[in-house]
Amino acid sequence: REPWELTLPCGCLLAQTFNCSIWQHLDDYTVSGSNWITENNNQPSLSHTTKTTRKPYCGYEQQTLSKRERAEQESLLAALQWPKPPDGKIGFLQSTDPVHSDFAIVKPSRFFKVGDQLEVVVRVRDFQGKPKQYGGDYLQARIHSPLLKAGAIGRIVDCHNGLYKVFFTLLWPGEVKVSVTLVHPSEAVQVLLRLREERPDRVYFKSSFKSGRYSETTECNVCLPGGLPVCNFTDLYTGEPWFCYKPRKLSCASRISHAKGGYQKGLLTHEESLFFQSDVNIKMPILSSGPDSVIVKPKAFTDSSNMDRAEDPTVSPSGYYYEDLWRPRTHWIYHFNKSDDISKCLQGKVIHLFGDSTIRQWFEYLTAAVPDLVEFNLGSPKNVGPFMSVDLKHNILLKFRCHGPPIRFTTVFTSELRYIANELNGIVGGRNTVIAITIWSHFSTFPVEVYIRRLRNIRRAVIQLLDRSPKTLIVIRTANVQELGPEVSLFNSDWYSLQLDSVMRKMFSGIAVHFVDAWEMSLAHYLPHNLHPKEVIVRNQIDTFLSYVCPLQI
Repeated sequence: REPWELTLPCGCLLAQTFNCSIWQHLDDYTVSGSNWITENNNQPSLSHTTKTTRKPYCGYEQQTLSKRERAEQESLLAALQWPKPPDGKIGFLQSTDPVHSDFAIVKPSRFFKVGDQLEVVVRVRDFQGKPKQYGGDYLQARIHSPLLKAGAIGRIVDCHNGLYKVFFTLLWPGEVKVSVTLVHPSEAVQVLLRLREERPDRVYFKSSFKSGRYSETTECNVCLPGGLPVCNFTDLYTGEPWFCYKPRKLSCASRISHAKGGYQKGLLTHEESLFFQSDVNIKMPILSSGPDSVIVKPKAFTDSSNMDRAEDPTVSPSGYYYEDLWRPRTHWIYHFNKSDDISKCLQGKVIHLFGDSTIRQWFEYLTAAVPDLVEFNLGSPKNVGPFMSVDLKHNILLKFRCHGPPIRFTTVFTSELRYIANELNGIVGGRNTVIAITIWSHFSTFPVEVYIRRLRNIRRAVIQLLDRSPKTLIVIRTANVQELGPEVSLFNSDWYSLQLDSVMRKMFSGIAVHFVDAWEMSLAHYLPHNLHPKEVIVRNQIDTFLSYVCPLQI
């Protein structure tokens, strides 16, 4: 690789750090995702938004919204806008090639100490080795020290000219390595965007209807095209729409179960499929053109501060690993290494876990970790639920229930198909009530309005619950990164998850809820990405969760 200048101006240096739960607009810069900043002169601010032109999906443009809700939705959609490649057809050879791309540490030989900022410049090239002149690639970056089992994520700045700057906060002493990954080239991101808007039916669902010995199965979804008769299963309380094609002989009332139907095939043109190749351009490392590590010295005692317990909720990164233990920078954490410690923390509590399989992992972990917490057999389908565990000795009740459709589980009985907002409305709450929620993965194939509507209903129920029972503890588990291949990328790409997670953090900012940052905890760790993180990561999530339930007394 030929040498290249590190001081090329891109005008995108920011002095302060950002957390992915906050979208801030400073002059021409918009924080629009998990530590991702784009430079865009036309980006609207939160106080003044421009109505975005998008195709309506299944009447969502016709849903009744208040003026405030409409403004919020427009602001959310505007902030999610992603940089686009220039007009004109761009072929595979002109797309980003991680092998020809590289990164360089700015002043790698300078003296670094804990608390300093490390700057990295990434230059992307296409498959012909030519520097790209536009941005929009989806990158992930982290620093790590393998021997220390330490890691943290970086803040990425898109300069819109083929250059990216990455900023890391150095949080531990020793040799610290830099890793940069191309998740998707900018050309692939535009395909993902097209699929989300034009093919929300690429995951389909089904329901079984039964009367006596006769049964039928029909297709279901948030919206069903065509002129065939449908059964309207829109929720009466939340207004969440759900439809199934009407059975030929049975009534709509004979519906007994919901299940994932499958995944549509043939979604891409041949040219588009080239943008999604394992070992070519999906989650591929970008290597350094020079040193890929720096030596970090400990902070002098006289210079020490509570930098890793900052009060600012917008601090980025939100935490880091050290010796395989997560250390949040926004609150104190206690590591519950003994089952007795968990039992003591949860004694007298009722814990409700609502969401998908990633929070079901919490139920499974806690039930296995606490000997006196015994699962009560409710006869529920495996991996679906609802599930319940009871500890009579310590008076602990732990419950899991999946969220309402869309949900890609095998079979969920209709009687157990509940919306989180409705469940929250049925909880009395109080100082002994703990609620944890996660909802993201099963919405990745739908236009963002579908997700915004669901969060709006949940948020309303959360606010009402906290209003009537302020002592109720509510924790939200964020999305996490996962392993990606050509097919999975079209349905559950980290890019989809990033956008949904950004919306969720924004919509719940300023509300008395706590966050378990599963996004950073999965991205900063050395283990391969997995939709269902391994136990060591789940354990750190649980430690963070329990530290909210039983705050460490300083």
